[in-house]
Amino acid sequence: MPQAVIPATGLYTPPQSLSNAELVDTFNAYVERFNAANAEAIAEGEVAALTPSSVEFIEKASGIKSRYVVDKTGLTDPDVMRPNIPERSNEEISVLAEMAVEAAKQAIARWGKPASEIDAVICAASNMQRAYPAMAIEVQQALGIGGFAFDMNVACSSATFGIKTAADFVASGSARAVLMVNPEICSGHLNFRDRDSHFIFGDVATAVIVEAEDRATGGWDILGTRLKTQFSNNIRNNFGFLNRAAPEGIGAIDKLFVQEGRKVFREVVPLVSDMIVEHASDLGVDPTGLKRLWLHQANINMNEMIGRRVLGRDPAPGENVIILDEFANTSSAGSIIAFHRANDDFAKGETGLICSFGAGYSAGTVFVRKR
Repeated sequence: MPQAVIPATGLYTPPQSLSNAELVDTFNAYVERFNAANAEAIAEGEVAALTPSSVEFIEKASGIKSRYVVDKTGLTDPDVMRPNIPERSNEEISVLAEMAVEAAKQAIARWGKPASEIDAVICAASNMQRAYPAMAIEVQQALGIGGFAFDMNVACSSATFGIKTAADFVASGSARAVLMVNPEICSGHLNFRDRDSHFIFGDVATAVIVEAEDRATGGWDILGTRLKTQFSNNIRNNFGFLNRAAPEGIGAIDKLFVQEGRKVFREVVPLVSDMIVEHASDLGVDPTGLKRLWLHQANINMNEMIGRRVLGRDPAPGENVIILDEFANTSSAGSIIAFHRANDDFAKGETGLICSFGAGYSAGTVFVRKR
């Protein structure tokens, strides 16, 4: 069976950037209003006072300094504190599909082949705009691609699960090439009134092309892929079509992103680190000799600890790519942004790791070697 290659990637970045300072100003204005409106209840112990946020708190907790968003007008308004994204008619391309198409166009241009040579499209993301029709089919139509398309959601691990699926399609002969896209509007499901998480996410879209090695020129050999899931409630989003059927409706807080951050850190770091080392061993790859790690971009402290465990030392500058200072957590797209932006200096035969992890728990590893 043919092996799979990643010949090209693409990235679409929304035009608006939102700084920590802007986010903090909005959050603290909300806190001040809330505490003033509830002063009597707070004094009597009936309501807990809200604590202001700060730029220093955000950067120390996460390493995030800014994020790109589809819309910042609502996010800088303490009366709104959500993005303003008007609904489109059914005759217009959806917002997620539009972002995915832009990332895909860049990947296809870098690939240097016509879209007609792609036989499948996978839209792999955390934040699906609708249940059906699939965004992947909409992207397929917009780009004039034949074959088949479908959506898949494995939260922050969606991209590596998508690469694995694409590589399997190529290996089985089901497709000559597969386009895998990761459009994420994470700002749409974030509670911007929660101090512990109001800064976490940003919006972006990435694209990866996977094709058979006998057709590829240059790019990256996929040495091996591995997936792992383990159920946990510590990262959760309960928004779904059954919400309207529940007596409490859709207003409950867990219809947005919620997590137990300390538990996630404590449980996910060893899970992912061990998975990487074990997969490398099975492939005959020395993990301490990897030229670069392109990890999921959730938290700088988590990434640094995984890097130390995998490499057996403190990573040198640039070895463990960090892009969340500029992009924040972009869910499935984070590891692909890191890979897309930091691989030009590889020589033939050098190896690296694309790895994602998140809700589920879920984790995926993709070892690649420069061709």
